[in-house]
Amino acid sequence: MSIGFGVDAYHGVSHGLVLENTAALERAGAYPGGEAGGPSNGPNPPSDPGAVGSAAGSVHDRVSRVSGDENGPWAVGGEGSFLSTPNKDIEKVEVRVKWDPSPHGAPANDLDIIAATYPADDPYGAPAYLVHFDSRSPDGTITLNRDSRTGQGFGFDEVMTIELNRLAERYGRVVVGVAIQQRDGHKTFGAIGSTAMEIAEGYTKLAANDFSDVAWATAAVVGEFTRDGSGSWGFRSAVRGYDGDADSFAAAMGSRAAEG
Repeated sequence: MSIGFGVDAYHGVSHGLVLENTAALERAGAYPGGEAGGPSNGPNPPSDPGAVGSAAGSVHDRVSRVSGDENGPWAVGGEGSFLSTPNKDIEKVEVRVKWDPSPHGAPANDLDIIAATYPADDPYGAPAYLVHFDSRSPDGTITLNRDSRTGQGFGFDEVMTIELNRLAERYGRVVVGVAIQQRDGHKTFGAIGSTAMEIAEGYTKLAANDFSDVAWATAAVVGEFTRDGSGSWGFRSAVRGYDGDADSFAAAMGSRAAEG
């Protein structure tokens, strides 16, 4: 007989979280084998009624750690959900995001792509400028080609083009993120259906993510581009969730804290 299980990503649960807390219940004696730590073959009441409560409490503890309580508003997404192969000599990329509209009568789901450009001589300082739905690139090298405030329609709802090969030499780093507008209360990736992100150079996909590993977050950094000494641009894929509004996220998305 084979047994499988599903994962409630909607509420921020991952496979690792399920396995970690199953092991905790087993150590507490919640499965057959008599004493805590014994072998298990199926459900069985523990000898200590408080053991299950203690082990189950570790689920909340784990969610608290992942959601950034110990590291400010930042936390890392799972490494299995994106491509992490280093890419060099990148010239022009497209960032794409899509999501499902909200149910009828509910406040609209509005996700925004944000690009932050940093000076070469201060790559972790304040951004030189931000590009998003309400702010354009001063030199036209970063363009929001498609903007949606509802997620309605086919294909990707938001698309941004970044022409790294045209960026002036005074810029050395570009960080890309996705933020959920919080106009109608606290809304997370886990509360929005079918979220997906891609970063591609032509037909080459550099990164892809569905935000399931940062389901608790209201925003996330999805990757960064850096210029090396020879002038070539490289890409590093990293998904880091953030709990806060879009303005505070935009201000902090390129900081060292965002890298962990």
